[in-house]
This record gives sequence, C-alpha cells and structure tokens, in this order.
Amino acid sequence: MKAFEIIKIGSKFLKENKIPSSILDSEILLSKTLNKTREEILTNIDQKIDKKKFLLFKKYLQRRSKNEPIAYILGEKEFWSSTFYVNNNTLIPRPETELLVDKLLEFYRNKNISILDIGTGSGCIIVSLLINLKKSIGFGVDISKDAISIATKNSIKHKLANRIKFSTQSFEKIFNKKFDLIVSNPPYIERKDIKNLSDDIKNYEPRMALDGGNDGLDLIRKVIYKSKEILKIKGTLALEIGNEQIKKVSKILVDNNFRIKHVIKDYKNNVRCVLTNYK
Repeated sequence: MKAFEIIKIGSKFLKENKIPSSILDSEILLSKTLNKTREEILTNIDQKIDKKKFLLFKKYLQRRSKNEPIAYILGEKEFWSSTFYVNNNTLIPRPETELLVDKLLEFYRNKNISILDIGTGSGCIIVSLLINLKKSIGFGVDISKDAISIATKNSIKHKLANRIKFSTQSFEKIFNKKFDLIVSNPPYIERKDIKNLSDDIKNYEPRMALDGGNDGLDLIRKVIYKSKEILKIKGTLALEIGNEQIKKVSKILVDNNFRIKHVIKDYKNNVRCVLTNYK
C-alpha cells in the first residue's frame, strides 16, 4: 500500500471515532511509524509501506482513537522551539506556558540568577529558561519520581545536566536555600471540575498535576507561603494560574506582602500568569 492510501485509511478511522484533527493526526502517526518527518512523507506520497509498518501504524491509530494525546503516542512535544520528552507522568506543555517563559526571558536575559521550578513535570519551563540564560543555574522539584526521570532526560537532551539539579523532595521541605526566581505551573483546576475536562486530559494526563483542591488554589497558596521564606530580597515569584483566578490569587499575594508587577494574558485574553515581587 502507498503512503497516501494509508493516510486516507487512518484519517477515515479517526474521523469515525470523532477525532477532530483526523487528517493531520493520521499524517503525524505515519511519520512516527516510518521515523520520518511529516514533510518527507508528504513530498513522497507514493512511497510503498510494508505490512509490518502498516500494523504498527494501526496500533498508533487505536491509541489515538481512544483520545490518547498525540504527544504521549509520540513520546515528545515541542515547547518554546525545542522538543521535550513527555509521557503520561507529565503534563503536556501548553502554548500559554510559553508566554510565561517569553516574559521571564525578557526580564532576565544576560543575568546570572538561581531558579527554582516547583512542580517541574517534564522540566520544559526550567530547561527552556536555562537554554537561553547561559549564566544561570536551576533546581527543579516534583513529588513524582517518574516526572523527575523525564525532566532529567530532558536536561541531558539539552546539555544542561551540569546546570540543573532535580529532586523528588517536596518544595515545602526546602530550607537553607534562596532563589532569585521561583516559577511554578501548579495544579489549579477545582476538583469538582476535573470530570468536565476533555477525555484526552482527564483520562490521560496525571491527576495530581491537575487537581488544585476544592477551590483550585490549594497548591497556589502553599507555593506563595513557602516563597516568602526562600526568595531572595527583590526576588520574583512567577505563577501560572487558571481562568478567572486572578482576583483570588491577587488577594492571597497582597495579603502575603507580594507586589504584582506584571500579568500575562493567554490567546483568549484570560489572565494566565502573574509575576510578583516579595516586598
């Protein structure tokens, strides 16, 4: 069978299973099967595919038909112009988080700083920052050993293992260290709302990286409280937050002597990140 026929079979199958991006996903999964770029396949659409490869392609299709995210099937996701290993022990990096990285690089370019990434997951935030902040060092913590394993792989992939240390310790147990920048994309979804998330998120992404407790702010509060102890004078706390949480988060910050210096809106004009200084 030829590549274009297989793509057609794949896209039809995915469409029947109500996968909206059926054609694109079929092309991407064939590129994974053949270990070629999508562009290489589309410029050689008449190439013949053997039966063994076709059977592998069908396995990927089955996974995708059950709403498993493409990133988990591929085992990787692009973030801030770099590719990161991911699996179902880590959240899939989102475009909104790239906006946070953009803003932090504006503030800290050419500076020599120490960074703590709380709930590092795949490590995409701290690795992206340190790829660009050549004089800086980082420390990433996550309570998931499996997530730390992926983050470590990503730091090695991007040749940063000598500038980042990862640990499974709780951030609440960090003492005798101070940081110029603390960054965190903590769980911020209200527990009751998790059931309303799309199947690809609620059935596949790690629950503990989504569940922000009854009001969605459990971990955000803890990060703010702890940051008072471990931020250097004039240090910055950068948080990603959920839609419509800015008022409540602002109050917690102000009540704890933080001054908001910048908010970042996402592509739908919702405030998604807040940058603050400890007074």
